[in-house]
Amino acid sequence: MNIRLTGSSLTSSEVVRVARQGAIVELGKEAVEQIDVASSFVRQIVQDEAPVYGINTGFGSLCNVHIGSQDLGKLQENLILSHAVGVGHCFNEDEARATILVRANTLASGHSGVRLEVEQLLLELLNKHVYPMIPSQGSLGASGDLAPLASLALVLIGRGTAKVHGEILQGQAILNAIGAKPVVLEAKEGLALINGTAVMTGVAALVFSDARTLLRTANLAAAMTMEALRARLEPFDERIHDLRRHAGQGAVAKDILSYLAGSKLVGTCDDVQDAYSIRCMPQVHGAISDTVDFVENVLLNELNAVTDNPLLFPADGDVLSGGNFHGEPVALAMDYLGIALSELASISERRTNRLLNPALNRGLPAFLTRDAGLSSGLMIAQYTQAALVSENKVLAHPASVDSIPVSADQEDHVSMGTIAARKARSIADNVATVVAIELLAAYQAVDILGGEDKLGLATSKVFAQLRTRVPPINGDRMFIEDINAVQDLIRSNAV
Repeated sequence: MNIRLTGSSLTSSEVVRVARQGAIVELGKEAVEQIDVASSFVRQIVQDEAPVYGINTGFGSLCNVHIGSQDLGKLQENLILSHAVGVGHCFNEDEARATILVRANTLASGHSGVRLEVEQLLLELLNKHVYPMIPSQGSLGASGDLAPLASLALVLIGRGTAKVHGEILQGQAILNAIGAKPVVLEAKEGLALINGTAVMTGVAALVFSDARTLLRTANLAAAMTMEALRARLEPFDERIHDLRRHAGQGAVAKDILSYLAGSKLVGTCDDVQDAYSIRCMPQVHGAISDTVDFVENVLLNELNAVTDNPLLFPADGDVLSGGNFHGEPVALAMDYLGIALSELASISERRTNRLLNPALNRGLPAFLTRDAGLSSGLMIAQYTQAALVSENKVLAHPASVDSIPVSADQEDHVSMGTIAARKARSIADNVATVVAIELLAAYQAVDILGGEDKLGLATSKVFAQLRTRVPPINGDRMFIEDINAVQDLIRSNAV
C-alpha cells in the first residue's frame, strides 16, 4: 500500500516502511493544491518587490541585504552550494530515505513555497531508489539541518553524489540514471529545502522504531533469563505495580507474566529474593517504556510540523519569520531516549552476568560451558557487553545541553539535535548486541537445564526460533556468528 503525503498525517511506522521496506510515496490531492497556492503566493511577493526575509533578502546575519529579482535564482543556488559543507561518514541509506520523506512531508503542507516540480523530484528520488550521500556531521540543529540537507538539495540541482541501485554517481549522471531533469531553483526554494529538522527527525523515527523492538526483545530475553535462574514471580504481581501507578511499570510486569504463563521453571529456586536486575525489571523496563511513549508523541508532532523559515500563510497574505527550525524538542527527546536505552543495556548485562557467574547462577556451570577450563564458554561475550555498556555511558551524555553561537551571533542558541539523534542511533545499535548476548546466554542456560519443554507460553516460541539459527552449544566455537544470528532475528522483528 502506497504512502500518501498530506503534510499532516505521516507516522513513524510509515517512515520505517518507506526508509527500510521501499514503500512507494505519492502526494495527496490536498497536498498538490497546498503546494500550488503557496508557490503562487511567493511569485506574487517577488513581483511586488517589497523585502521579505528568505525570499528576496540575504540569510542569517545578512538578512537586511535586499536581493533584486534578477538574482533570486542565483541566491538560492548559492545557498545550496555554500551550505553543503558537511563532513564525516554519510548517513545510512535508511536514514537518507527517512530524511527525504520528512522533508517532502513538510513541503507538502503548503507553508514553504516550493513549486510542485521540486516536491515531485524529491519523491522520485525515493521511488526510484536514489540514495543521496549525506555527510552526517555539521548540523547544529538550528537553523535546522542546514549542511546535511544542502547535500541532499545538491542532487536536485544536478550536483552532489548519490548511490543509484548500488552504483555511486555524481552530478547530472544521478538524475540521468532515473530519467529526471534537475530543477532550476526559484525564490524561497533553496531555503525551504535546507531549513528545518528533517535529518534529525528522520533518524529519530528510525531509532524510535528500533527502541520499541529492543524493549520487547529485552522483555522476552529477561523472561527466559528468569526461567534459567528459576526466579520468583512475586515481584510481578499487579498489586505491587498498582501502588505506583506508572503505566509502563504495570505493562511490563503484565507482559512478563504472560510470557511465562505455563512455565515449570520459574519459582522453583529456594532463594527468598532475586537480585535487582530481576526483581526491579518492571520498574526499570517500565520507565524505559514510558520514555519511548514520550518520544513517540514528540515524533508524531515533529513528523507533521512545518519547520523551515519564513513560513507562508497565503490565506492571510502573511509571511512570518519565527523559529520552528530549532530542533530542541527532538534534541531533548533523543537525549532522553539515548539515556533510557543505555539503561536497557546496563540491566541486561547484569542479568547476563548472573547467568555466567557460578557464584550467582544457581548451579549452572561457569560461563555456561559443559567443559569449563578447556572451554571458555560465553565468558568473553559478557566482556563485549560490558564494553558496549561503558561506551553507551559516554554516548548518553546529552548533546542538547551544549550550544555554540554562529552566524555572527544572530543564531546564538542551537539545539545540537542531529548529534543527539546520531548518538541515540549508536546507542541503539549497541543495545541490540547486548540484548542478543543475554538472549543467547539464556538460551544456552535453558538448554543445559534440559528445560526446553518446561518454558512458558512465549519463551518456548522464542527458544524454538533461536534453535533454527543457533545450533546446540556443546563446546567453544566462533560465538560471534551466534551473536550475529540472534541480532538478525532481533532486527527483523522475528523475536
